[in-house]
Amino acid sequence: MAFLSSINVVASGLTAQQMRLDVVSENITNSTTTRTENGGAYRRKMVTFEAIPAQETFQAALARVSGTASNENRGNGGGVRVAQIVEDPSDFKMVYDPTHPDANGEGYVAMPNVDMIKEMADAMAATQAYAANVTALNTLKAVIAKGLEIGR
Repeated sequence: MAFLSSINVVASGLTAQQMRLDVVSENITNSTTTRTENGGAYRRKMVTFEAIPAQETFQAALARVSGTASNENRGNGGGVRVAQIVEDPSDFKMVYDPTHPDANGEGYVAMPNVDMIKEMADAMAATQAYAANVTALNTLKAVIAKGLEIGR
């Protein structure tokens, strides 16, 4: 049932893009946070993806050929996953506001390194990728339905 691995590939893309949107929303929410638990201003976070290889192990291929394969013995069909969520190392924005409680001795406040233009562009790209995965899933569902109609 190769279509199940196709569904898994699409599902992995949906999950990865949802995580990307979650991180973007966290960045936007904390765009004015000057004090965190770790000390200092909030640092922008970024999502890093990695490919899930679509190769099955030798044991899984042998089990498939011999007819003893189960779902546990099958290799995955590939896809994508979130490798890590990393902090952006760029410098904080220094804003002059001597009345701010987090201002340094010179009156400057370290503001988060969140750029709204970058965040909006990232959110739009993640939304488009999510929509493309939904389209692929709907197409796959239609193909499966047509395949089932042929069997009647």
